[in-house]
Amino acid sequence: MHQFPKDIGWIEVICGSMFSGKTEELIRRLKRAMYGKQRIQVFKPFIDNRYDDLAVVSHSQLKIIATPIHRAEEILQNLRPDTEVVGIDEVQFLGADVVPVCEALAQRGVRVVCAGLDQDYQGKPFEPMPQLLAVAEYVSKELAICVVCGNPANRSQRLTDSSERVVVGAAGAYEARCRKCHLPTPVEATPPQNLDLFR
Repeated sequence: MHQFPKDIGWIEVICGSMFSGKTEELIRRLKRAMYGKQRIQVFKPFIDNRYDDLAVVSHSQLKIIATPIHRAEEILQNLRPDTEVVGIDEVQFLGADVVPVCEALAQRGVRVVCAGLDQDYQGKPFEPMPQLLAVAEYVSKELAICVVCGNPANRSQRLTDSSERVVVGAAGAYEARCRKCHLPTPVEATPPQNLDLFR
């Protein structure tokens, strides 16, 4: 892990495709901060209620309590004076305003840890992630495993028939795919394998 700065705030971004472990890594970093007796607050977009209304939950069911918000500026409105670390999950859903909010938090001396998709279902940069990546001190790119060929996967293959850019979903709605196996249009799910291992 990084050697963290002293007496200043900074921005960390954890990015990657669906099923790459972004949220798991976010929760891990926040729990380490809690073990270090740092005061944390966690925020998530209101529209992400896949697993829980009031918690950030990874696909592997790790969870941490969070405040759901509609707009990025609500982070500043709900920030406690003694908060030292702010976690934001699914940051790409909060729009362009999240970038100046994260910058303002860092300027106040807060450590900001964000997780989100860096590409949409077509494999295009998912704003505002490119801008957030540019201003962050630390960037971690997580990779999943391609369900088709087993190569490192950095793209999210949509399985539902929708051309909307934002479709919140989990297993059944998306798959992790590599550059070679990804298609910019929705497809049928890859048949599951190795299920006998979990019986």
